[in-house]
Amino acid sequence: MKKVTKAVFPVAGLGSRFLPATKASPKEMMPIVDKPLIQYAVEEAVAAGVTDLVFITGRSKRAIEDHFDKAYELETELEVRGKTELLKIVRDTVPSHVNCIYIRQAEALGLGHAVLCAAPVVGDDPFAVLLADDLLDSQGETPVLKQMTDVYNYHRCSVLGVMNVAQEQTRQYGIVSTERDSGELQRVTGIVEKPKPEEAPSTQAVIGRYILTGRIFDHLRQLKPGAGGELQLTDAIASLLQEEAVLAYQFKGVRYDCGSKLGYLQATVELGLRHPEVGAEFAAFLASRQA
Repeated sequence: MKKVTKAVFPVAGLGSRFLPATKASPKEMMPIVDKPLIQYAVEEAVAAGVTDLVFITGRSKRAIEDHFDKAYELETELEVRGKTELLKIVRDTVPSHVNCIYIRQAEALGLGHAVLCAAPVVGDDPFAVLLADDLLDSQGETPVLKQMTDVYNYHRCSVLGVMNVAQEQTRQYGIVSTERDSGELQRVTGIVEKPKPEEAPSTQAVIGRYILTGRIFDHLRQLKPGAGGELQLTDAIASLLQEEAVLAYQFKGVRYDCGSKLGYLQATVELGLRHPEVGAEFAAFLASRQA
């Protein structure tokens, strides 16, 4: 029985909500304190046992490749200056046993299309999908993707990371219906993309973490493009439901929507307060602002 050792990172989006900051730099490289968003997602995947990182990239995304590449000049300079701690940080960006694979998505044709671009590398294996916009803070507990791979290893079927949202927010997410109204782990009976609040089957929203079986690629290939010629991953999952089980998992942790300015600022504050180097001084600064 194959384990989840491959993870797909769709990073070809424009990041238009953060212009002009993302005009020349990928949104996934925007830092939360001292690490870019994409590195938080990569570290979560590696902690779950992933060894092959598949980045679905587009134009102007070269900075992501450079970030995870070996930086000979920088490492030499740090070594000469005796800055061993910084040198270790740079060298540990990606562990030596982990492979980085880059696939160019020529056109932005939806999340489903981005995932389908990974098919030649993933094959029939189970794999994870992580959206770097969703920063999932496990708050010192088991990383969220590791929680999900544990569920997969036991049940051997696709797993969707879900969280409850306010009724009026259902139009922003893929929403699942399940066999029961509550529970940490439930079997999915249906999924719909961004329903109106009055039409939503539940308030369980799919966030940017998926574990999918290789069968999803067949369903993606059979999809008819929707508005704008896009392929929706939600539609392929709805089709996959007809032939195999899909589970909704209420993960343990806090999700920050770093695709929005407010979520990005919230993540910066929360992780900044816990940062070992600046946390105490940052807390004092925030306290002084409230005085």
